[in-house]
Amino acid sequence: MVTIEREGGDPLPYEGVWRFTAPAVDASVPQARHAVRDLLLRQGVPVADEVVQGLLLIVSELVTNAVKHAALLSPMLAVEVAVGAEWIRVSVEDNHPYRPTALENDYGRTGGRGLLLVREITREAGGACEVEHTSTGGKVIWAALPLKPVQTY
Repeated sequence: MVTIEREGGDPLPYEGVWRFTAPAVDASVPQARHAVRDLLLRQGVPVADEVVQGLLLIVSELVTNAVKHAALLSPMLAVEVAVGAEWIRVSVEDNHPYRPTALENDYGRTGGRGLLLVREITREAGGACEVEHTSTGGKVIWAALPLKPVQTY
């Protein structure tokens, strides 16, 4: 575990970065979701239930995308969870060079909306998400959400 220093003091007990790898197979989707949920509980992260639900859906979508689209060139994937004083970031990394883009809404399609869903959940929570290339030629897709939901009036 790596801790993240906050300006003006020591890290809070729940702050840190955790990373695990998994094979790019269907069974890794629920395993990743459960691992992230269990980590948040074990560390005592003060995150709102609605944020947790959105975060777990994001993890499911990102791992599913890696399994469906990257497994041929990337038999392993990595999931990272980084928790700060007021935010949480999850990322999924694979070694496939293809950088996906969020597709336009096409209501006639039965699939291909995973990144749109990730972007929408992230936007509604007041967070950010991005796709980046890695130094090894693969990609990492991440989403960061505030620990407390954004108040909308």
